[in-house]
Amino acid sequence: MAISPKLDLRQGQHLVMTPQLQQAIKLLQLTNLELQEYVETQLLENPFLERDERADQPQRGDGAATLEATAKTEGLQSEEKGLTLSDSDGLNAASKSLDTEYDNIDPNASHADKFEAMRSDNNVSDWSSVRTSKGHDFSDLDTEGNLTREKSLREVLTDQLHLSIRDETDLLIGTFLIDLIDEGGYLRADLDEVGARLGASEEDVLRVLKEIQALEPAGVGARNLQECLRLQLIEKNRLDPVMENFLEYLHLLGAADLHGLKKATGLNADELHEMIVEIRTLTPKPGLAYGTEFVQVVVPDVYVAQSDDGGWKIELNSETLPKVISNQKYFAKLTVACVLDDEKSYLSEQMSNANWLVKSLDQRARTILKVGSEIVRQQDAFFIHGVKYLRPLNLKTVADAISMHESTVSRVTSNKYIATPRGTFEMKYFFTSAIAATTGDVAHSAEAVRQRIKDLIESEQSDRILSDDRIVDMLKKENIDIARRTVAKYREALHIPSSVQRRRLKQKAI
Repeated sequence: MAISPKLDLRQGQHLVMTPQLQQAIKLLQLTNLELQEYVETQLLENPFLERDERADQPQRGDGAATLEATAKTEGLQSEEKGLTLSDSDGLNAASKSLDTEYDNIDPNASHADKFEAMRSDNNVSDWSSVRTSKGHDFSDLDTEGNLTREKSLREVLTDQLHLSIRDETDLLIGTFLIDLIDEGGYLRADLDEVGARLGASEEDVLRVLKEIQALEPAGVGARNLQECLRLQLIEKNRLDPVMENFLEYLHLLGAADLHGLKKATGLNADELHEMIVEIRTLTPKPGLAYGTEFVQVVVPDVYVAQSDDGGWKIELNSETLPKVISNQKYFAKLTVACVLDDEKSYLSEQMSNANWLVKSLDQRARTILKVGSEIVRQQDAFFIHGVKYLRPLNLKTVADAISMHESTVSRVTSNKYIATPRGTFEMKYFFTSAIAATTGDVAHSAEAVRQRIKDLIESEQSDRILSDDRIVDMLKKENIDIARRTVAKYREALHIPSSVQRRRLKQKAI
């Protein structure tokens, strides 16, 4: 067949996501902090989007600012009570404006700059009402005390690094390594990767690391526990060949295998006891002696509380909902004043974006409430009796119940938290896999089985340590069909030692 240029006309169908739809999907998976940052950015960029200053700041439980729902034990009944995402009546009365036009000042300004200048003229031009505060006495404030805080490990190491190293290249490598040291004082990075990223040789990186390991506190910058203890022993001038050999078999001490440790090191009982006593005087995590970075407390998106009629009341946390409005009056005022088509097009686009954002925020809030309400309905037994009664649940079950797509439920439950009488949980906590029952009845939740394994091990007697096979037999008697390797996997996930290690630990305690 000869190759020749030609035109073909084909008809087909394909799904296209508009920018507005992409924005709505993006808002669903944002956390409350990320949502606040995103809305603040939009407030700066869009002249018709404003923060609703008239909206009150109600406490949790006020119906004017929350969407509530009541979940019964047999079923869930939702009752929406409103959301403070609505149109405004307009801006406050305009103050006296300046006697000039913005074009006279900057004729080359963009449309956004002109509109923002007009908006500023309407809102801020009279400073006569500005007064200093009276009746406040700040003499009792301790300014120096407020400015004082404990230095973090990173700040302490950086200060020492600048005193011990003068070369700019080594300072760059050292600063990069300090940033990789965790709060316990350990370096969690591969030196080859560090050298590749900085364009430095492994020898230079290792040399700078040795300088950091010589700083205070002793043991900082170590890459494992043995190296951390070795650095502290060097500081105390107690690292001799016998202690060096003892550190090589430190894992036996962690497993409480004193007989194996004694055989591997060739020490007698008294010498081994002295070594262990000296090791226990050292600090396994030297970095914890210094201040840590600020930890952000989890802010729940949904509250669940028991209602007076014995059901459950579900409401959104109104403090995490951005309260914004689109200013229709300001849009109408500017539309009348504009003559050029591109200016009118810009205004219409910005107004459409503002309306869509308000609508998307409202839809996001309602979707979170709907998913949270269905989770409470599905896991009602958990809220009444505890984790042992957690049911197997997947995204499809919730999605079918509320007529949504699984991907939407997945986005809503990611990084969203729900506060309950039993604690604050991530929404994804309630989605667990199923473990079959021996009789073929309703399956058990993997989380509930994991908790049962933990309870069995915690209640075992010192002379009757439960092996994984024994736990399997006990669970089968409770109508739980589970394999031995699954029990071992769950036990390791709970950081519970094996039966051999638990027996050694309990014999040592005796």
